[in-house]
Amino acid sequence: MQLDRFRDHPSLSFVDWSLRGVGQVVFQNNPLSGLVILLALAWNSWIYAAICILGVISSTATALLLKADRGMMRDGLYGFNGALVGLALIAFTSEDFRTGAVPSAAMAVYLICAAAFTTMAFASMGAVLRPHKVAPLTMPFVLVGWLFLFAVLKFDAIDAGPMAKPISPEQFSETVPYVLSTWYEGIGTSIGQIFFQDNWISGYVILVAIALNSRICAAMGLLGAIVGTVTAALYGGPEGAVRDGLFGYNSALTAMALGGVFLVLTWRSLLYAVFGAVVASWLWASVAIFLKPIGMPVLTSTFVLVTWLMLLGQGAFKALVPVLPAKSTPEENRARYPGREMLH
Repeated sequence: MQLDRFRDHPSLSFVDWSLRGVGQVVFQNNPLSGLVILLALAWNSWIYAAICILGVISSTATALLLKADRGMMRDGLYGFNGALVGLALIAFTSEDFRTGAVPSAAMAVYLICAAAFTTMAFASMGAVLRPHKVAPLTMPFVLVGWLFLFAVLKFDAIDAGPMAKPISPEQFSETVPYVLSTWYEGIGTSIGQIFFQDNWISGYVILVAIALNSRICAAMGLLGAIVGTVTAALYGGPEGAVRDGLFGYNSALTAMALGGVFLVLTWRSLLYAVFGAVVASWLWASVAIFLKPIGMPVLTSTFVLVTWLMLLGQGAFKALVPVLPAKSTPEENRARYPGREMLH
């Protein structure tokens, strides 16, 4: 493939792997998707784009230094958790969540080390989960993100910032009414919030980036964002939280994971994915309330929990066909397993 020509290039391969790492946040093993995602971040804030690059380089370079599995490095699988940890540390310690802030020297070192640590966490979780045929997903990011955000509060050399961004539905007004912009901004921002982008335009650009590699993934991501947003609205979620995409980003990831990435997309797995997206939306509120006393954000924990629970037991359900996500797109998976809907 034309997009693979730099994968083993003597001088550009690391760039290719890093861009794939950015794309793998949303399951896209495609350097062009990663590049467009970086442009989407830069549209909102060049700081976030730069931090994403720093995080993915740190985690990927750590894997390279430690001689991790080359195939996994080539697919960007050691990069995406590092990118997310970097973004989270800036997002939740900056005065302005929307744009982030240029990190101090101490924070930059801290961020690089946190991103590097996700490489070890990814390998360790992968070893534990391998017998169960379930991927670590973004749990290395969630775990390392929580641990390093906790520690920030104890170090005077790092400004913890106001942690000003609301992280619980209780922190939003219950009286603000839903309007048209609540819907299109909430759905777009749901996609943006996967990368901590409080910007609905960036979210829709990220959808374009996903579609460059897989239209099925883009459709499922959009569907998941819609399902999460609508579910929150039907159950009386605060307008501000819905508009900020907080109920939708875990749902978008869950819908992509179950609707073509880890399972061949059929009408049954589509319903399975939509159900997962609904549950992920509900659980965002549940986990947010649980974590509020300790001041920690949900991150992508509900996506991981719901997806793990729905994949660990998938062997009991003959209507579901598991696949190796890094090796093919949802479109290729469907082509490889024709007639599954009729068989089941």
